[in-house]
Amino acid sequence: MVRLCVNAAWVALALLGSSGMVAAQPPESAPTPDVLTALEPGLWEFKEVDRPGAPERRCIANLRDLFQPVQPRQACRHFLAENGPDHAAVAYDCAAQGRGRTTLRMETKRLLRIESQGIAEGRPFAVRLEARRIGACSATQR
Repeated sequence: MVRLCVNAAWVALALLGSSGMVAAQPPESAPTPDVLTALEPGLWEFKEVDRPGAPERRCIANLRDLFQPVQPRQACRHFLAENGPDHAAVAYDCAAQGRGRTTLRMETKRLLRIESQGIAEGRPFAVRLEARRIGACSATQR
């Protein structure tokens, strides 16, 4: 007889994964999406598509933060849902801080299209962004 101890959350995620929705993997072994291997950390500019306003600049040291444009500095668990050389989709869970699903599409190594939706701090959000790498981060931006 084999004894299995399985966390109920992972069972639910595994069931979602078998339906094609999410590839459930623990955060410590979640693979790096292929699209991130073509990108560089640095100073990125984020502009909401079809909305007026000045772009927001952020120093991105960890490229996985691109998957959390609304919750950039939250420690979250990522689950790779789609993976390709120029695109990826990740579902993420930030426990009580919220959760979401983000799709990245690489136009060039310096230009991304980002679509993200979910719940942040108890409120729903949906954003479409253009993210452009504009250079290296200065010491004051890190």
